[in-house]
Amino acid sequence: MDNKGQTAGLITALIFGIASLIIGVIIAFVIVSTLTDANLLSDGRTSVSVVNETGAVNTAGMTLDAVSADRVILSSIAISAVWNGTTDLIPSANYTLTNGVVTNATAGDYGNARVTYTYSLYNVEEYSVTGLNANFTAGVDNVSSKIPTVLLIAAVVLILGVLVLLVAAWQRMRMSGAGGL
Repeated sequence: MDNKGQTAGLITALIFGIASLIIGVIIAFVIVSTLTDANLLSDGRTSVSVVNETGAVNTAGMTLDAVSADRVILSSIAISAVWNGTTDLIPSANYTLTNGVVTNATAGDYGNARVTYTYSLYNVEEYSVTGLNANFTAGVDNVSSKIPTVLLIAAVVLILGVLVLLVAAWQRMRMSGAGGL
């Protein structure tokens, strides 16, 4: 009878531990995402202007130098003008900007293009928080991929525990039956 209480306690503790872990992770996600989305640190952003960056605007695309800049906010890149050579302004309908890459939207090829644009940089604190959020998410993904293995091990331990209890109960029944003969 005492072993049943121990097994029930083990199962309860296992379920309580898993539920606590899940609830703790959910609470941590809510706190981190709320603080990240609140833009509490966005006041110190720096705006950068680039005039006449040269390259080829074609179907392969011209990756702006800002993309490789540390702490750049890709969604903040805004093109003010694209020139073909020195004098011909290229209409904005003739090119597209996607994640810092300028591609030609027409059949033409602007091999000697000059692009003028602006972009914003995360301040150091905001960049750190963004990295922390990404690392936290990646860490939870890594741990959650291991949960099926942990649950399998726990199930095997529980099954072995039940088998031990059954064998013990069987031996007691056998011994009590043998004493009566």
